[in-house]
Formats: sequence, structure tokens, C-alpha cells
Amino acid sequence: MSQTKFNVRKVAVLGAGVMGAQIAAHLVNAKVPTILFDLPAKEGDKNGIVLKALEGLKKQKPSPLAAKDLVSFIQPANYEEHLHLLKDCDLVIEAIAERMDWKADLYHKVSPHLGERTIFATNTSGLSINKLAEACPDNVRPRFCGVHFFNPPRYMHLVEIIPCHTSDAEILDNLERFLVTTLGKGVVRAKDTPNFVANRIGVFSMLATIANAEKFGIRFDVVDDLTGPRLGRPKSATFRTADVVGLDTFAHVVKTMEDTLPHDPWHAYFKSPEWLQKLIAAGALGAKTKAGIYKKEGKQMFVLDPIKGEYVGSGEKGDDAVKEILKIANPAEKFKKLRESQHPQAQFLWACFRDVFHYIAFHLADIANSARDVDFAIRWGFGWSVGPFETWQAAGWQQVAQWIEEDIKAGKGLTSADLPGWALETDRSGVHFAEGSYDAASAKLVGRSTLDVYQRQLAPARVLGEAQGPLGETVFENDGLRAFTTGDGVLVASFKSKAHAIGPDVLAGLNTALDIAEERFKALVIWQTEEPFSVGADLSSMMPAFMMGDWAAIEETIRRFQATSMRMRYSQIPTVAATQGYVFGGGCEFAMHCDRVVAALESYVGLVEVGVGLLPGGGGCKEFALRASQEAKGDVLAALKDYFMAIATAKVGTSAIEAQEIGYLRKTDVVVFNAYELLYVAKQQALAMAESGYRPPLKVKGFPVAGRSGAASIKGQLVNMLEGHFISQHDFTIASLIADVMTGGDVEQGTLVDEQWILDLERKGFMQLLKNSKTQDRIANMLTTGKPLRN
Repeated sequence: MSQTKFNVRKVAVLGAGVMGAQIAAHLVNAKVPTILFDLPAKEGDKNGIVLKALEGLKKQKPSPLAAKDLVSFIQPANYEEHLHLLKDCDLVIEAIAERMDWKADLYHKVSPHLGERTIFATNTSGLSINKLAEACPDNVRPRFCGVHFFNPPRYMHLVEIIPCHTSDAEILDNLERFLVTTLGKGVVRAKDTPNFVANRIGVFSMLATIANAEKFGIRFDVVDDLTGPRLGRPKSATFRTADVVGLDTFAHVVKTMEDTLPHDPWHAYFKSPEWLQKLIAAGALGAKTKAGIYKKEGKQMFVLDPIKGEYVGSGEKGDDAVKEILKIANPAEKFKKLRESQHPQAQFLWACFRDVFHYIAFHLADIANSARDVDFAIRWGFGWSVGPFETWQAAGWQQVAQWIEEDIKAGKGLTSADLPGWALETDRSGVHFAEGSYDAASAKLVGRSTLDVYQRQLAPARVLGEAQGPLGETVFENDGLRAFTTGDGVLVASFKSKAHAIGPDVLAGLNTALDIAEERFKALVIWQTEEPFSVGADLSSMMPAFMMGDWAAIEETIRRFQATSMRMRYSQIPTVAATQGYVFGGGCEFAMHCDRVVAALESYVGLVEVGVGLLPGGGGCKEFALRASQEAKGDVLAALKDYFMAIATAKVGTSAIEAQEIGYLRKTDVVVFNAYELLYVAKQQALAMAESGYRPPLKVKGFPVAGRSGAASIKGQLVNMLEGHFISQHDFTIASLIADVMTGGDVEQGTLVDEQWILDLERKGFMQLLKNSKTQDRIANMLTTGKPLRN
């Protein structure tokens, strides 16, 4: 382990193109001061190229920035005037175009200006790291390596670290620590082979899909319907992914494979199809040029028909019979049915799986340090929910290997290369086991990294076949919640409901967990085993009472919800919410009432009840009214207006940092970049509060509200919005009720009320809206389509 602590105080990124600018954005998201370099502009401000890139960052969707104003912490620079700034940077990342000669020129230029301990890394997506290292002076080579971010860098979990022969081991460990904890990344150490691990396999998978689509005559839109979420892969599936990446970028990665892998048995497929070359020549590069394999005209979507060489109407789906096979939960049965089916779409899908299985087995020894690295690289870099080796193992290793062999012998595969001997061993049941994952080069099982930073991941990403019992020892469990401990004095509560929606079982479980924690533990942490944190109240659990018109039962549930929120606020022990993914509605209200929130950066937080025609009924309106009064400098209404708008427009913070700016999270709440460190940090926060003599906050005796005159002022603005057709009549009804609740009801401005007063108003308003037929339509629409209705 490193003796000297490695601090990254400042980073420089060389190259303000798409990747360079977004890497810089993610660095400042993590509060790392960053200098972004590019060539001097030929006219005007010499930093013009970088300044234009920074403007571009503000407009991108989804945003590379966790908050808009963070862009001001990226310092623009150019190679002519600012090279002296490099000496103060602990890390310099080169991210210019993928040309060996350009990179070598830049290395000669910047090397003399690097600090003597600066780590110098290239973000190349496939060029040889050892070849690039040759362009560095001798004294820089031990500090040189590849660090390959995936696009978009804020959202893609994967970063590949690629050492060269001369890379210093301690430098690589320090870089990995920084990437994992500060930037929140999943690191895979890759070998210096063309396109490394994820792109080598992910792009091969796309090329195999393209080849098999042609072979079986499957339309591109049908391919995308079959190879997206139905296979546990992103919505963009295959061809739409190529459009998003950029057809020129995709073609470049393919060209790298063609040029650098002449002896690969699949080499014949490492070329861009003719239709792709024609699209690129015509400037149709995908999403960035608004036309590629797909293009939109007005509201209609078109897709390329490669045989006709023209666009045809898009939207055809896979055959129902094939989609039924894909729904089979048992992987062994699913693959058997796909392989036996005579349907071209089923044969196409089996062929795509078979060719990827064949490729990863054949190349495991030369491209990756273990099968685990392959699966993580594809999951984190290409968004597959299950890695290719895991898929094969789950479907029955021996049987699948036999099928692949039969297809190779029958000439059905893309190549006649044999499966390697290790894959055909008669006692082999897979590549992932409790003791480790298979490394074909050493013919051994290798364990996970022992780097200290991974001790913080109490529930790390796992591959199928690893020891995976439930975390900790169960202390209490019901149908809605499991509470467990790992022996450190903290009780952890995890919801078991779908999307962690909050219904009667979760409320009962949470209250029992609080009872137990107050009696036997130092603190309570609410943490889910996977995202989301919670999508809010379980509306479907209210349906039976709703259908019978049993309003009293529903009101009792809302009262219970409010009481649970308040219990978390005034409990005898510290309460901490550890959030990631959606933190909506009631989930947001629970988090707001905990002593502290530890939020993963990718927490999307909001009181979104307006979308189903309701107002926050679990203490959200009350909490914002209270916070406004505590922040008001004599004018409660002024402090309340932004909070009111957040609820009335169902505003969502699209990062934990933005949620702090809106006010859903407090400035004192903690933002964690690596979601796998969430539980560790939440427990540390809870224990720190407990160890420092925690006492619950004193109950607020009375706080001033804006009263009926405040509500009238807000409603005046709502009338303007209604008359300008910005909101509907029902939106106006809901927003007016929210205004009444948040301003304290029918009282004078400045009247002192307590929390229960607002909670009662909130509950009354919730019930009033629930009985409204327009709200009932909104709820029904959300439950059936998952989308909000504007009525």
C-alpha cells in the first residue's frame, strides 16, 4: 500500500472535444479544479476553442454538469500561453483526436512542463499505450498509462486503466483510488490490446449483430426492438446506439480493429458495411447531425433500408412468438427454444449470442485479466444488465459450449476457429465462482482487487456465481422491509416492495425498525439494495379502499405516513437516508425528515405528486413551509416562493447537487460519487452523530407563516398562468391548494403555527384532491401507462 498520500489538487485535460470537455465537466462535478486546454484560436480570444466547448456543455442533454454554474470552475487554456500551468497539476489527461502522430507531437510539447510527480494519462479508446509511451521522455514513462472513460463520462460507470510496460504500480493504484472514490467509477484494468476490453467485445457484438441481421434478413428497427431491454440492454439497442455514439466514431473504432487485428479469426467482419460508408460520406453521422441509420421528419421516424438504400417508415416490432421466448425466465430453457425455433428472428438472436460467446472464450486469455473484468466492462461500459460470460454460465455452460461446437462444425458461425480447450473441459460449470473468476492466461481463478478503496464498498457489484447471500444478519423482516445489522451498532432498513414504493407493509416495517433501533442500536440507516431509493407512495395499495370509497381508511394511511416521517425527525437515535436513483414523492419526504441524507450523485429528487393530481401528503409541504420560515429574513413569502414552485411544477433535481440547490436536500447533506460506497458513508455519518452525543432536535413550538395574504399573492400569479394557457384548470386547482397549505391556511400573515397544524392542512388537501375526478383520471393513467396525464 502507498506510504505517501496521493492528493489530486488540480487536473488538466488536453483537448476540448466531446470527450475532453465532458471529462472536465465531471471533474468539477467532483469539486476537482480543472484546466481545459486546446489549440489557440486563430482569431479573437486565444481560448476561443475552449470557451466554445464550455458553452456547449451548458446546452447538452443529459447534462454533463451536476449543476449549471459548475462550468465556471473549468479554467480555459491554450497550448501557446498556458503550458506553465501544468506543473501544478497532479493528473494530466490527454483527450485529443485518435491519431498517433498528433498525440506524439503533443507529448513532446507538454512533457517538459509536467510536475515531477504528475500522472500523465491518455484517454485513447484503442491505440497502443506502449506505442504512445514511446513518445514520452524517459522520466515521464513510469507515470504514463491509459485511462479510458466511456461516453458520457458523468453517467457511464466504466473507466479502463491500461498500464504500459513502464507504468509504476503505485501510480496505477493511486489513479484507481481517485477514479473509484472521487469520480465514482468502476475500474477495470485492461491489457494493451486494440480497443482494450469493453470496446473490443461491445463493438464486436454490434458487428456480429449487423452481420446476422443481414444473414437472416431482419430489418434494423426490428433488430433494435429485439436487442434492447428485452435482452436486458439499453433502450438504444444496436443501431440506435451507433447513431448516438456517432457513425463516424463507430466506423473509426471498427477501422482500428481492421488495421490492428489482422490475425483475428473474425477479421473479415471488421469493416464498415457499404451502407454505413455511404451514410458517413453523405454527412449523416447519427444523432449529432439529426440523421443517420434513423432520421426524424416532423413527428415521423424513418429507418434505413440497406437493400433499397433509402429510408422507410420505422416502428416495426419483433414477432410475438419470439418475444414470448425472450420472456422465459429460465436462461437454459430460453436458449434451447431460441436455438430450436425455425423463426428467422429467433435464429438471428441465437446466432448473435453464440458469436459473442465464441469470441469472448477465444480471446479471454489475450484481452482480459479475468472473465469478471469482461462482464463488468460490458455491464458498465455498454449498459448490459448481465455480462456475456454470466449469461452463458446461467444458461448451462456445458450445454451452450456443445451447441457452439456443433454450429462451428456445421459452418453456421462467423468463423471456423475452435473454442479453446478450457471452455470445453468436461467438469467446467462456468467461469465465476465463490473463490474467484477464471483467468485463461494463467488457467487460474483470480480474486477481486484487494486495493484499500474497495473496503468502502460494503455491497459491491457482483457477478453471477460469486458468494451472494443477503448482507448482514436479519434483525427483523416483514413483507415490506428487511432490517439487518453487520455488527457495528447501526440498523439498516431496506424496502422489499417494487420500485421501493411505500405502502402499509413498508410503513409498519419502518416503525418496527425504529422501535428496535431506539432500544438496541446506535442509529438507523435507510438504504436500498439497488436503486431506486423510492418512487413514493404505493398508490396501487390504496386502490381497494379507493374503489369502495373507504375514504377514512385512506386518510388513516396518510396520517400514518405523516407520523412515520415525524418519527424519523424526532427519533431518539440518528436517522440517515442513503439515496440513489429516483427519490420521488413519499421517498423524498422520508429523506427530508431524516437527520441527514447521504446521496449518490445520481439521485433524482423531487416532490412529484402534482403529476398524479395530488399534493405532497407525507410532510413535504410542511417541511418546505418550516424551512422557508427558518430561512426568512423577515419576509416569509419571499423565502417560500421557490419552494412553492418546486412542488407546484413537480421540479426534479437531476443530480444530488441540483437537489441541494432546489432545497430538497440540505447544504449539510453529503454527496457521494460512487453509489457502491453509499452504505459505508451513511453508516459513518450515523455513527459520528451517535458518538457525538446525539439528541433529537427540539420540537418547533411555533413558526410564522405567510397566511391568507401570501396565498392570495401566489394565486394572483397562478391566474396569469391559467389565462396565458401555461397551466390547465386542474393544475390551477392543485396549485391553489398547495399555496393554501404552505402559507398556513386561513390565518393572518405572521401567525405562529406548529408542524401538526400544517400536516393537518396537508392531509385535508390530499383527501380533497383524491376525491376529485380529474385527479382520479391522472392516477389511473399513471398506474396503467406509467406516464403523467395533463388534464
